[in-house]
Amino acid sequence: MIPTIDDVKAAAERIKGIAVRTPLIRNDALDAATGAKVWVKAENLQRGGAFKMRGAANAIGALSPEVRARGVIAFSSGNHAIAVSTVAKLYGIPATIVMPSDSPQIKLETTRGNGADVVTYERINESREAIGERLLREKGGSLIKPFDDPMIVAGQGTAGLEIGEEITPDVLLVQASGGGLSTGCALALPNTRIIAVEPQGHEDIARSLEAGSIQRNAPGIRSICDGLLTDQMGEIPFVIARERFDRVIAVSDEQVLRAMKFAFRNLKLVLEPSGAATLAALLEGELDLEGQTVAIMASGGNVDAETFARALAA
Repeated sequence: MIPTIDDVKAAAERIKGIAVRTPLIRNDALDAATGAKVWVKAENLQRGGAFKMRGAANAIGALSPEVRARGVIAFSSGNHAIAVSTVAKLYGIPATIVMPSDSPQIKLETTRGNGADVVTYERINESREAIGERLLREKGGSLIKPFDDPMIVAGQGTAGLEIGEEITPDVLLVQASGGGLSTGCALALPNTRIIAVEPQGHEDIARSLEAGSIQRNAPGIRSICDGLLTDQMGEIPFVIARERFDRVIAVSDEQVLRAMKFAFRNLKLVLEPSGAATLAALLEGELDLEGQTVAIMASGGNVDAETFARALAA
């Protein structure tokens, strides 16, 4: 099922009291650097530190009480793990989360701190989907996918819905990997141009749209944007992206680190690399957005101290 804007609106009602409404931030330095009127959606201030809380709250909240009581299983590079474990804790249900062994320590520790059973794997040669399916057979419960699920897409789209309730953006720059956030926001903002941002070395979305079919990333890690390193885009998001994405931009590690530093110094925001990817795309000067109203998604702030120190030194 491909979700619609009505599903996004229903999700907004369902997640009330769990996810929070995050602020839109303006800053003179950002406007001066771009020539645009720029608004930053600070999802790093979301419960759990990232936008993923929205989709998790919607998907788990939509389960019947009987089904929900059996617990949930998820696989995630980090922020979805934190979100699912947080929502599971709120509902008092068990959660098992499959995470890469190289996930940032802050994400592993937070997920475990929420009471979840964390199962680690090697992302180079193991399949998180296969591990998740095995655990589902062994433990039962409901699998809460990170992006390729209509309830997740609709939930993530509530961030875009909130933007549209405050401003009418000409353009939205939004992170894209599995595609839940970017395509959910595209549903919520039907009259806004969507510019998707992905890491250099993991440009499967640009290749997918060019080919007309979903393309996979080669094995390996080629970016510090750990939250944007999925193997491929989801099938549901791909259908929406083909119709709505105006452009896809790739950003380098160096650009992302500079954007993290800019966000800290000028916006007073702590962003993880993935969360700063859109800011990087905006600041590098490739886009001509003079005089336009631009919204950018600051998708998360769960960053290790070592990585953040590296950004401040950039």
